Amino acid sequence: MSLSGLDDTAAEPPALFPAPESGAPAPARRRRGPPHNGPTAGDDVDRQLVFFGAEAAEPTIADLAGLLAGPGEVVRMGGTARLSVQVDAAWRVHVLVAELASRGLAASWEPTEGERHAVRTSYTRVLKPLAAAWLHGTAKRPPATFHLTGRRLRLWLAAAGTPEPPDGFLLRLGVDDRECWEPIGVVLAAAGLAGTLLSPVAGGPAYLISGRRRLDRLAELVGGPPPTAPASAWPTRP
Repeated sequence: MSLSGLDDTAAEPPALFPAPESGAPAPARRRRGPPHNGPTAGDDVDRQLVFFGAEAAEPTIADLAGLLAGPGEVVRMGGTARLSVQVDAAWRVHVLVAELASRGLAASWEPTEGERHAVRTSYTRVLKPLAAAWLHGTAKRPPATFHLTGRRLRLWLAAAGTPEPPDGFLLRLGVDDRECWEPIGVVLAAAGLAGTLLSPVAGGPAYLISGRRRLDRLAELVGGPPPTAPASAWPTRP
């Protein structure tokens, strides 16, 4: 289903998906305000993390590696590649389509089993370097140089982040990406977001980020919630 399907009332996902006005264009990027002040001035590590926050740079194709840190998939065809991710809520479709559009990528979506939705790009040469960095044959694995920025985390959270009461946040992983799980945990720890790996039996695969300091850091890095995201689905800024 193409992006134009977002304006087709009969084909829209469930009620969580915002209904645009008749004839309204595709979701547009909202200009954000200046970066929120970082943590205490004496903490150099925190200042560095905020510097790499989602609001500190313009969107780039490289940010899409954040989707691959989670459940996103990339496949190659000839000299092109396509990125896709399955999400569990209609608001995530809206956010991801807008994020992809802000990077010059047309996206389509379609409903899948279990009230889920698949969001995918077209095959394009623009994504070939991302596929080359992450694919070993057909297996997905983070490159040795991979690190998390605010924009990468924001995309991961928009696709597969969920609050975990009473005081935690889950960043979900790809079910079939077992080789990625531990390396991604190392990268999270390097970003000041050391988490607990939950197995599929324990409600994962996902990393549980807990503790007030880590949750504050996560909120600083990803920035404020997208316009269509429920407030309860996004980490709260300190």
